[in-house]
Amino acid sequence: MLKIATAAALIAALTAAPAPATCWTAGWATAVQQPSPDVWYPTWAEKGFANHSVRQAVRVTAGGSTVRIRLSNAYGGTPLRLTGASVGKAGTGAAVQAGTLRTLTFAHSASVDIPTGGHAASDPVRLAVNPGERLTVTLYFQGDTGPSTYHSVAQATTYRASGDHTRDAGAGAFAETNSSWFYLSGVDVRGDGDAVATFGDSITDGYGATLDADNRYPDALARRLSGRRPVLNLGIAGNRLLNDSACLGERGLTRFRWDVLDQPGVKTVVVLEGINDILLGLQDPTPCTTPAVKVGADDLIAGYRRLIRDAHARGVRIVGGTILPAGFTGEPEAVRDTVNSWIRTSGEFDAVADFERAVADPADPDRIRPDLDSGDHLHPNPAGYQAMADAVDLHTL
Repeated sequence: MLKIATAAALIAALTAAPAPATCWTAGWATAVQQPSPDVWYPTWAEKGFANHSVRQAVRVTAGGSTVRIRLSNAYGGTPLRLTGASVGKAGTGAAVQAGTLRTLTFAHSASVDIPTGGHAASDPVRLAVNPGERLTVTLYFQGDTGPSTYHSVAQATTYRASGDHTRDAGAGAFAETNSSWFYLSGVDVRGDGDAVATFGDSITDGYGATLDADNRYPDALARRLSGRRPVLNLGIAGNRLLNDSACLGERGLTRFRWDVLDQPGVKTVVVLEGINDILLGLQDPTPCTTPAVKVGADDLIAGYRRLIRDAHARGVRIVGGTILPAGFTGEPEAVRDTVNSWIRTSGEFDAVADFERAVADPADPDRIRPDLDSGDHLHPNPAGYQAMADAVDLHTL
């Protein structure tokens, strides 16, 4: 298993899109993670695949006549052999709409070898898509992949079948399901665009949203924009701004470059991260939360300033999101309050999305409003995610 520092160096060297950014706009993307024991729920990541077709449906938020997919082997321990792949418009469940299935190639070959720590982009394929449409990507691995680069909390159903079903539009063979994404890191649409990236932890990732309903806050924000600008979700559940994790992603300060700034077409990013830095620094460490480091407001503010510098150096506008209430008391609540006050009043972000006030309970502002709470008092429910999206002033994007 790759060490985090090694993976970070490889990703930094290899994740830039092979085509110029002006040729493509990211219509869908996710932040990939190191395979690890079942962090949130059982996944296929640690064991990987052998003679399996993996079918994944994603909702694109950019439209156009030509698409490509991007794959990541960033955390693979060995080179990855992809035997075949296809894309089409999603039907019901694992089905693909009739007449839309397209075979994908890589440098005009049906198969591709992706080096350890590397990535690949498919050749362009003609498939007209509209913002908000769901596409299905099917990947076939004839050989044993080993542990799989993945994204844990997809809040979407992924399907698996034995054998090669890349050209099979039907759903019958896909009897196994999971709720993570595997190897798929992006779907791009041909053309210039001004994408909005959302960057953060499980609240951006959409923990507490409804499976397959696309009702995370970035989804709701994309619907508000009505296809005028694509919206990308680069959240990782459990992620921290200041400290790495063996299974919850590199720290936000590190992954911000490849997960956000290297995405084709990104012109604006909305940042919502820091609650895990506060929360996990108070708890006994686990394999996923080591090191458990206590942080103060000054630490988080210094981290945000670095994100702002990095974004501005790439010509990207950066919007600061206030940290949601989580029932903290004492020193942790003082840290959250101080950080939120700085986000609102410092003027260092280009704009502010006041997520805290959008979901706070007027009767107890240190807690999420009961009708917007998923039940764990940390993550909003779909109505809460809609309230967060509604709190973003579209003009500031």
